[in-house]
Amino acid sequence: MSCTNKRHILEIDELSISFLQYENEKSSRQIELPVISKLSVSVHEGEIVAVVGSSGSGKSLLAHAILNLLPYNAHVSGEMYFDGELLTPKMREELRGNKIAFVPQSTTYLDPLMPVGTLVGGRKKDKERRKKQRELFKRYGLDETVDGKYPFECSGGMTRRVLLTSAMMGNPELIIADEPTPGMDLALARQSMEDFRAFADEGKGVLLITHDIELALEVADRIAVFYAGTTVEEAPVSDFAREETLRHPYTKALWRALPQNGFQALPGVQPYVKSLPEGCPFGPRCADFSQVCQGEIPMQRVGCGTVRCARISGEPLAVHEHHHGSPGGVK
Repeated sequence: MSCTNKRHILEIDELSISFLQYENEKSSRQIELPVISKLSVSVHEGEIVAVVGSSGSGKSLLAHAILNLLPYNAHVSGEMYFDGELLTPKMREELRGNKIAFVPQSTTYLDPLMPVGTLVGGRKKDKERRKKQRELFKRYGLDETVDGKYPFECSGGMTRRVLLTSAMMGNPELIIADEPTPGMDLALARQSMEDFRAFADEGKGVLLITHDIELALEVADRIAVFYAGTTVEEAPVSDFAREETLRHPYTKALWRALPQNGFQALPGVQPYVKSLPEGCPFGPRCADFSQVCQGEIPMQRVGCGTVRCARISGEPLAVHEHHHGSPGGVK
């Protein structure tokens, strides 16, 4: 998915997620509500991949699908690989909290009945672990009095820092960080980004889910752009230096919306999953929309990136060799 021969730590191919639910409050008929369709993204060793897009584009659902945290009524298809191995539900359970660390968006993931020092450092009197916990707390401006506080006694910014330090405590290969910086001041937010960068530079990987494109551009290697439940473009950070080097119309619109690029608002809204248009979901807001955009649009390679746009010529993505043509996937 990019111009590198480094090994994949994580690879998501054509992920689709739908939820079984009742048609409406008065109906007993159940329908499948598609929320993610053919979403693809990958993380190589030594890499930070930032996932950006507006609310409702599927960013957090991607994290929950990788970690097997979706509710019982979710139906998942597609393929997920961790270090070249097909991710089964059992493997995802084993990897979560070990090889894969999670920094969740919601602070409700913290046990409300346990002091944060114990939550991060553990119950056992492991001096080395406690020392590491205290060093991390100090690094993020959490003094010793915070150790004995319960989550409800901490501010939103403090609990986010606790979640971040918890992910840094183990020895994971991959960190999935879902909006890790809201509530932090800019200096601490930059500090956390620098720590993610240092973590990736050790040959590990970070999947950074964020609304803060500017902060992501400072540390990420690649940007994956989501829109209405699918990937519309993956591009090296260097491509975001100019609008001309970006490919998808939505990515270009995001670029123009950045303060340094004119802060230009894009007319219209992202479609709701129950009213997605045929073909390209961005079609109703795209100035270049035509009949060709209403059909099936595959991801294709262009330069060192990929794009899902019917009006751009590129090379079809090949089946990844390490998949061995496996017909399995995520069930």
